Amino acid sequence: MRAFQSFYETAVLHKGSVEAVESNLPELRTANALRKLPDDRYLSEISRRIFRAGLKHSMVDAKWPAFEECFFGFDPYRVAMMSDEELEALTHEPRIIRHFGKIKAVRANATWVLDVAREYGSFGKMIADWPSDHIVDLWALMKKQGTQLGGHSAARFLRMVGKDGFLLTDDVVSVLKAEGVVDKAPTSKRDLQLVQEAFNTWQAQSGRPLAEISRILSFTTNSR
Repeated sequence: MRAFQSFYETAVLHKGSVEAVESNLPELRTANALRKLPDDRYLSEISRRIFRAGLKHSMVDAKWPAFEECFFGFDPYRVAMMSDEELEALTHEPRIIRHFGKIKAVRANATWVLDVAREYGSFGKMIADWPSDHIVDLWALMKKQGTQLGGHSAARFLRMVGKDGFLLTDDVVSVLKAEGVVDKAPTSKRDLQLVQEAFNTWQAQSGRPLAEISRILSFTTNSR
């Protein structure tokens, strides 16, 4: 497995300059900012990620003010109390995406957010305090306890709120395969742990957040 500096140099060659690489790195929130983010904002972003899946993100985002209104500002307490009739009515609301499975997932995840808040003090505290060098374990927890948060959804939600972590995009997976970390797109617990260990090694070498390492790896492929 190559040292991180080799990937960085390749990324600079592909992007044309150090400035081009650095200016395209993801923005992250500090742990303190993640703790301060209200739980209704976490529920909103969880829900937005679920509705984005399989759809054009800009289309979903354009409708999001209407979602905020229909779901009471994503107040977890109010959403968790929504009746089946209220959810059913939203399938006739033209301003939002009328996918009943995803609409029901909002209520289910509101209950989960409340459960996490009772255990940790707030949902944001759980997110903030989770160590990034075990981020795949947070993905597993979100898939198990949340609703419609399997696949890449947990990782992409975490990126949306600014939590440090890597994304397993096609470009990143191609690098991991080329370096012999995995031989296919990682989905098993074993393969995800191998990927985590690789990223932890590159982080120790570079001192960079995992999110930056992930983006830089993506810059090294021919598609970039």
